[in-house]
Amino acid sequence: MVHVKTEPHHINIGRIGENIATDYLSMKGYSIVERNFRRKAGEIDIIASKNRGIYFVEVKSVVLEKLELNNNKILNSYRPEDNMHENKAKRLKRTIILYLSEHKYDDDYEWQFDVITVEIDQKNKNVRINHIKDIIL
Repeated sequence: MVHVKTEPHHINIGRIGENIATDYLSMKGYSIVERNFRRKAGEIDIIASKNRGIYFVEVKSVVLEKLELNNNKILNSYRPEDNMHENKAKRLKRTIILYLSEHKYDDDYEWQFDVITVEIDQKNKNVRINHIKDIIL
């Protein structure tokens, strides 16, 4: 059985996940333009650029506690990206459109929406990152 904690009382897991995702993107050659862009329509966790493209990134983070039975780890059936529901996608699309219009990006500027999942295994001090690219909103 896998127990998933979404936010312990003393640690903001979402902020930790965003920091890990920001470091990951920087290591992959992206420049971080802005974090936590907020408007009434919603919030974009990370806005990055690379090669004349702009990337809007939603970060989903969880802490995993894995139990072992007879030396066999039970695989995690929970996927953080499953929290990307239809209403969230609609809000993100509206927020992206607002960002593009406020910052006057022309029509030739390419953009895409990505999701980065961060699974934190506190017991073993491991992190697993999954970068899901170019999601259609």
